[in-house]
Amino acid sequence: MTYHPKSEFLRVIIERGFLADCTNLQELDEALSNGMVTAYIGYDATAASLHVGHLLNIMLLRWFQKTGNKPITLMGGGTTKVGDPSFRSDERPLLSPAQIDDNISGMQKVFARYLDYDHGDNAALMRNNAEWLDELNYLDFLRDIGRHFSVNRMLSFESVKSRLDREQSLSFLEFNYMILQAYDFLELNRRYGCLLQMGGSDQWGNIVNGIDLTRRVLDNEIYGLTTPLLTTSDGRKMGKSQGGAVWLNAEMLSPYEFWQFWRNTTDADTGRFLKLYTDLPVEECNRLGALEGSEINAAKIILANEVTTLLHGAEAAKAAEATAREVFEKGGVGDDLPTVELSADEIGDGISIVQLFVKTGLADSGKAVKRLFSENGAKVNDVDHKDAGLMVTADMLKEPMKLSAGKKRHALVVLKG
Repeated sequence: MTYHPKSEFLRVIIERGFLADCTNLQELDEALSNGMVTAYIGYDATAASLHVGHLLNIMLLRWFQKTGNKPITLMGGGTTKVGDPSFRSDERPLLSPAQIDDNISGMQKVFARYLDYDHGDNAALMRNNAEWLDELNYLDFLRDIGRHFSVNRMLSFESVKSRLDREQSLSFLEFNYMILQAYDFLELNRRYGCLLQMGGSDQWGNIVNGIDLTRRVLDNEIYGLTTPLLTTSDGRKMGKSQGGAVWLNAEMLSPYEFWQFWRNTTDADTGRFLKLYTDLPVEECNRLGALEGSEINAAKIILANEVTTLLHGAEAAKAAEATAREVFEKGGVGDDLPTVELSADEIGDGISIVQLFVKTGLADSGKAVKRLFSENGAKVNDVDHKDAGLMVTADMLKEPMKLSAGKKRHALVVLKG
C-alpha cells in the first residue's frame, strides 16, 4: 500500500499487515489525527469461548487502544438470536437466551487480557446489543429503519449472492441480520459517538450497510475498516488444528495446547504471525521471521511464548515451554501435557487404543487414528505403535500412558483415583 498515513494507528496496522480495506482511508486518517476516535467490533455469542480466528481482530482493538483510541467490544446478545449468514452454506442453529448469556460470560474473560476497561479516557467499553435490539417495536423498526434498505442491493452482496447462486436456502430471519448489524452501528454512533466499525473482510457488506444507514438517518459520516481473512502458508484456514478449533478459554483448551499450536507454526508464517499476534517491534518480528534452518525454531518459541503470555500470563507460557522441552528433548511425560483421566469403571474390561487417541484429541476419528498407525505416526510411551486392536486395561494405566501423534503432539491417559 502506497498511502502514508499521519495517524499512529493506521501507520501501525498497515506496517503489521492488519489492513485489507477501508471505506475512506484519508478521511479516517484525518479523524484519527485530530484526537481520540471510538471504534467497535461485534462478537456473536455462538460458542462458550472465542477461538484463534477471533484473535486477529482482538489484537486490532488492542493496537487501537494502545495508540490512544477508545475500543468497544460489542457482544451480540441480540444478533445471536438471528445468526449471521455471511458466507455460510446453512442456517446457524438457534440458541436459547440462557445459552447466549452463558456463552457471553465465557467470552468476556478473554477481552480483559488484551484491553483495559478501567483506566483513562480511552478505557474500553463492553456493550451488549440486546440492550437496544430486544426493545425494538417491529412496526416502528420497519417504518423507521427498514425503508432505508433496498432488497435489490442486499441481494447483490457477495455473502448473500453466493448462498443464492448455490441454490441454498436463506431464511427471512437470516436476511434480517444485516439490517440489525447496520442498526448496531447507528446506535453506537448515536450513543457513544462511535465513528468506526472494524471486522474481518467477510463483514464488508454488513459494515457498508451500517455506514449508509447512519448517513441516511443521522446524517453522520462514519467509517469501516476490515482485516484480511487469514490462511496459513499451506492454505489452511487460520485457527484450525488437527484436533479442531483452537479455543481461547483455558477450560476448553489448555495453555500448553495453545502454546503448542503456535510452536507448530510453519517457517513461512512465523514472521507474519509475530507481527499480527504479538506486541514485539516490527523490526524484531522481521529479523526473527528471516531466520532459517534450525534457528527459526527459536523464533517459533518466542512467538508461542509471546502469544501465550498475552492470553494466559507469563507463568503459563513458561510452564508450557518447560513441558515442551521435557517432552521433546528428554523424552519425559511433562506435568502440563493434555491429560484424560479414566476411572476403572469407564475402562471396564478394556478400552481400545484407537478410542484413547480420539478421547485425547490427538485424532478426530477412528479412521484418522488407523491412518496414523499405518503411516508410522503414532507412539505409545515413546515406542512406535501400529496395533489398532490393542485393548488398554486398568492395570496398564497404573503408570500414566503417554500417547503421541507425530513428533510434536502428545497427551497422557491416567487412571482416576
